Amino acid sequence: MARVLVADDDPRLLELQARLLEAGGHQVTLAFSTSEVIRQLDGAEVVVMDLRFPNPQGVSDAREGRKLIRRIRESGCQAPLIVMSGWPEDLLGTPEAEFVSRILMKPVKLVDLLQAVSAACEPSRNLP
Repeated sequence: MARVLVADDDPRLLELQARLLEAGGHQVTLAFSTSEVIRQLDGAEVVVMDLRFPNPQGVSDAREGRKLIRRIRESGCQAPLIVMSGWPEDLLGTPEAEFVSRILMKPVKLVDLLQAVSAACEPSRNLP
C-alpha cells in the first residue's frame, strides 16, 4: 500500500487514524505540528492533514494549514494532499486549494478516510 504521513494537533485523532490506516495495510508516520510535517515529509506517498493548527499565539488557525500546504509544495513534494476540516470554506476558493487532492469534512467517517487514501494511491490520481 502507501506510506502515509498523517498530521493533526489532536493526538487522539492521530492515533485513531493511524490504527485505521495501518489496518488497511498502509505504513503510517504521525506529525503533531506543522514543523514535524516538513521534517517527516521525505518518502510520504500521501499526506493526510488537518487544516487548523495552532498559530504562534496558540489559537487554532486555518492560515497555518494553508501555509503548510504551500510549504509542502515548495519542498518539492508532489504527494497527494488530503485535507480534513470542519471548516472547508477556510480552504475553498484559496490558491492553496489547487494543491489539494481531496477535502474531507470533519467529523470524517473512518471508511471515507480509508477510501480517500486508497484512491489517492491510484497512479492517475497522484497529480496535485
